[in-house]
Amino acid sequence: MTTPGWALAIHGGAGTILRDTMTPEKEAAYHAALRRVLEAGQSVLRDGGLAIDAVTEAVVVLEDEPLFNAGRGAVFTSAGEQEMDAAVMDGRDRQAGAVAGIFGPRNPIRVARLVMDSPQVMMIGPPALALARAAGLPFEDRDYFFTKARWTALQETLALRATGAVETDPARRHGTVGAVALDLAGNLAAATSTGGMTAKLPGRVGDTPVIGAGTFADNATCAVSATGHGEIFIRWTAGAEIAARLRHAGQSLDQAATAVVMEDLMPNGGSGGVIAVDRQGNIAMPFNCEGMYRGAVRRGEAPQTFVYR
Repeated sequence: MTTPGWALAIHGGAGTILRDTMTPEKEAAYHAALRRVLEAGQSVLRDGGLAIDAVTEAVVVLEDEPLFNAGRGAVFTSAGEQEMDAAVMDGRDRQAGAVAGIFGPRNPIRVARLVMDSPQVMMIGPPALALARAAGLPFEDRDYFFTKARWTALQETLALRATGAVETDPARRHGTVGAVALDLAGNLAAATSTGGMTAKLPGRVGDTPVIGAGTFADNATCAVSATGHGEIFIRWTAGAEIAARLRHAGQSLDQAATAVVMEDLMPNGGSGGVIAVDRQGNIAMPFNCEGMYRGAVRRGEAPQTFVYR
């Protein structure tokens, strides 16, 4: 696909509800939420805005939606707390910002954006929160971030662990949100945000804030946002590997993204997927599990949203 102009792809995580337990009402709610996210991002791109602003605004909407595992819908750690990670990357100059293990800011992606505009690339803990407060970003209390569905999922996962069983529900093993975009000036950008894995070890950080793994953008190649088993995506540097295949092997975006997801990640336990866009506006959204909440839109085309294959 080589349609000129802007392009946008989004995801709400590869940890979808299993098809046999998905209700029509719930699926309709997911599609409606994804359409709202696409509108937020494309409204920036239509007006000639920057890709980095489009992906930031799209992820803000994803973080505000309790259906997805980021921001307001973040899952709980094994200690019953919420720890959020986020990252942004600008393909113009590879400027990047990331935060890990934070709680309080309504939109962790906005904190990551502040870090990107600072001399740092990644920040954690109280200094990251101080940066957000100094910038006047809104904070919320525990009641805002609490969702009964996530709390129930934690209790069920902990009960499974107590019996020695292994959690197999992909909706609990991984879930992330993200956006990638190409703007009218030819700039690429990526943004990713997550609450991590249900019942994760406190202090655990996945691939989302690791530049080159869960988030990557370079105008010379592509922008990537990943969702899945973070440890594997880090070890196989998923985002940077896709870009390297474009740069050094001459592969198409679809060839590169599919090879990484299906041939690098999947055989090594890396369940999940990616969304990616290249400098020609081609979009790829491969995944190796049952489903991935996702959507895409390009100039002159109608937006599309998907859950399963």
